[in-house]
Amino acid sequence: MRFLVDRCAGKRLADWLRQQGHDALESAALGPDPGDLALLEIAASDKRILVTIDTDFGELIFREKASHAGMVRLPDLPAEERILIFETLLKEHSNEMETGAVITVRGNRVRISHHPPKD
Repeated sequence: MRFLVDRCAGKRLADWLRQQGHDALESAALGPDPGDLALLEIAASDKRILVTIDTDFGELIFREKASHAGMVRLPDLPAEERILIFETLLKEHSNEMETGAVITVRGNRVRISHHPPKD
């Protein structure tokens, strides 16, 4: 799968995703932070699932109807815990990720929204 890993989600998660055979681009590699909407648009245009811990992206997708190729919002936990959570998500929800779902993890709960991407 193709991911765009937001700065806040961490380099270690991006490195781990690459070790698992995924195409994981770190947002830091794009230069200065372009802002949330621009980052979401970059991910959508490159057909990458945005991985973040930032809550603002959900508002952009659901209220502002911003284009996206899917999103995974992880809790603000140490990198090791985010990696373990992501490993479980890949095992249990890969199909949803590949079809542009918005996945939010809070505590032990995983919420999956099938909000259609904007064309």
